Amino acid sequence: MMHFSPHFPFRKRFRLTLALAMALLGAGNHTAKAQQVVLQGFWWDYWNSNYPNGWANYIADLAPRLKAMGIDAVWMPPNVKGPNQGNGYSPFDNYDLGDKYQKGFLNTRVGNKDELLRGVAILHANGIDVVQDIVLNHNDGAGSASGQGGQDPNAWEDNATSKYKNFRYVSYNSSATDETAANYLARSGRFSKNWQNFNPNPGNNSTSGDWNAVYFGPDVSYYNGSYGQSSNATFNPAQSADYMRNKQREWLIWYKKQVGFDGVRLDAVKHFPDFACEDFLYNLQSNAGWANGGATMFAVGEWVGSSSQMDGWVSNVQSRAGTFDFSLRNGLYSIVSGGGNFDIGTLPSYQQGTRVVLTNGTYVHRTVPFVNNHDTFRPQTDANGNYTGWNTGSELAPHIDPFDPRLSATYAAALAVDGSPQIFFEDLFNLGSTGKRYSHSPKSTTDLPVRGDLENLIWCHQNLRFKDGAYKVRWQAADHLVIERSTKAIIGINDNFSTWQNSTVSCDFAPGTVLKDYSGANGTATVTVSGSQTVAINTPPCNGTAAGGRRGYSVWAPVNATTNYTKTGRATTQEWELANDLGDADSRSLMQGGALPASSTAYRTAGRIYGAANKSITYNLYPTDATRSLTVAVLNSAGTVVSSQTGTGTLTGTYTPTAEGWYTLKAKNASTANPAQGAFVKVTYTAPTVVTGAMTGRREANVLATKAESATAEIMVYPNPTAADRIDVVISANREQTATLQLHDLMGRLVHQETVRLYNGTNELRLGVKKALPTGIYQLSVPEFHVSQKVAVQ
Repeated sequence: MMHFSPHFPFRKRFRLTLALAMALLGAGNHTAKAQQVVLQGFWWDYWNSNYPNGWANYIADLAPRLKAMGIDAVWMPPNVKGPNQGNGYSPFDNYDLGDKYQKGFLNTRVGNKDELLRGVAILHANGIDVVQDIVLNHNDGAGSASGQGGQDPNAWEDNATSKYKNFRYVSYNSSATDETAANYLARSGRFSKNWQNFNPNPGNNSTSGDWNAVYFGPDVSYYNGSYGQSSNATFNPAQSADYMRNKQREWLIWYKKQVGFDGVRLDAVKHFPDFACEDFLYNLQSNAGWANGGATMFAVGEWVGSSSQMDGWVSNVQSRAGTFDFSLRNGLYSIVSGGGNFDIGTLPSYQQGTRVVLTNGTYVHRTVPFVNNHDTFRPQTDANGNYTGWNTGSELAPHIDPFDPRLSATYAAALAVDGSPQIFFEDLFNLGSTGKRYSHSPKSTTDLPVRGDLENLIWCHQNLRFKDGAYKVRWQAADHLVIERSTKAIIGINDNFSTWQNSTVSCDFAPGTVLKDYSGANGTATVTVSGSQTVAINTPPCNGTAAGGRRGYSVWAPVNATTNYTKTGRATTQEWELANDLGDADSRSLMQGGALPASSTAYRTAGRIYGAANKSITYNLYPTDATRSLTVAVLNSAGTVVSSQTGTGTLTGTYTPTAEGWYTLKAKNASTANPAQGAFVKVTYTAPTVVTGAMTGRREANVLATKAESATAEIMVYPNPTAADRIDVVISANREQTATLQLHDLMGRLVHQETVRLYNGTNELRLGVKKALPTGIYQLSVPEFHVSQKVAVQ
């Protein structure tokens, strides 16, 4: 909330953004929902060779450091199975979180499902919330591992997907025994999709506008009439009106219960209808049963646009989510790009209008100020990950270089204004000059050094309780912006490279209050609030020469402030559904899922948890037929039943392990007279804050390459023939290596070349061709792996 004081001194260069202030007046004495400091827990091409396709393990090992810094929440990348082990933004099977063997692999880039759930539980044990990235506007990768069965010849052509719109998934009843079209089209996994579920279709014959245009794969249609059947699939259940909206809603509720995440980041929300997004948010907040996030659940949508456009979207989703404040970010970028010539006093006017909303008598900070994220930050790197340039053509907004001396000033502003500030991974940690981007230990402060200014600002935000004080702009001048968080702290921001800024400002601190600068820039100097409640704020230039090396900001608060912000660890609740259209019985999978079989007392595995020693595990079984006697059991890592319950109806048991480790949850019919039935298994447990031993979990034997093996790879262009200005490539490699992609025409002339970093496993790439290629046949090759592929451009 922002207020202004009658004690503002008048200065010639002083400006008050009246419209901005008035927008938030009248907040009264309502409770304010605390802001969260959210770390984006990945970067665009995130990878660490110590955690191959196991990012959840990496974040779990980093969690104790994040707790110590005061990070409230970690934004996790998408973890739904895609057509390859890419960064997650091309979802294929909503119900595969790395537990099914399909597309030729098990793990997602984040890990397998067991590792994902463990990572969430470890973050919770460290007192850190999980914000899940979710992609709702498209699906990608229709077809088997080789693309067979993915095309529907009757699909309406959208000139982008080559009719690859049959989406069929493995399940406990239908594994990927081969990669033929026949096998693929018979797979019976939940939430199959047909061409009518994507644009264009008879219910929505349009490919125009953000809601209908095909950008990254078949574009989901959430309109009532967008349903129908495949023309060539053998598993071909009937669909009904509003199919995609209904099924996506069901999946989201399942997803929140299964993973146990706390909030959501919604990708590309301008690319699907607002009414559908509001529906999904309502259900995550209020219709997910025990997993309800509540009206104040953290939720943010990625809308790249103007302040009025972002505010319009927030209104359309009934303020159930905020947006990343791209408008403010434009001002923050100007601080850096202006080289000291930007009028920093105008920065508050850049903020979006709808930042704090009243929800059930509580003011909720919906907006998310940010400096960088994975879409604005696309560096070019050498083989060791050091910056060599920038891929500006793929950035949604221009990057801010973390080595720029004004970075600290931008973060001081982002942490001072209202909202839940997002910290970008590559800003908080130095990955761009250590030579260890891909090989560092997240536990090591030497391997993964933190930027001291940002660590200090987070400490100030949390320990000085910025979030508990009303937001007031106290001074606005060309080189000095002063913000007060009422009676908590006063933050000065200076974008001048060489000159200190000193301004006397009004404040809410009581007369006689002694303040010191917790940035360290002013050393041990203190200032005292005058009898008229004014105080002199001295802020260093951004050249880093001040005491303590602080750059471009100061943070003034009472001298007796102490470290008082602690993260309280907590338990995690997760729920598995046992059904034949979920999970996978293939030996290469986690072999989880499947309904309890008829006339059998064979166990079905629900899933695994990683419990701390001497912390209780409470488990429940919810049957679909409460008249039949069932058994639910907890097994230790040796496969021994250590606790079980048998009976009818809901079953509840508790177990307290004496040793940290994996525990498996299973269920079965207690009598061979029972028919088949589904069941739900829910568990509440506490993970350790630090895992003893290595974090590596189950891995696929067929991708465990050794240094003794020669470099091998397979290359595929998908689709092929392809568009003249977009060539998508999938390369499956047996080792991590820098490689060269070369495209030659039929005369042998090199028409395109680029260097990429290939990872052990499947890599999804798009050639950075500068302009449309002439129609014809080309040869795409990767010399380091001695593979090539003909490409037809049409």
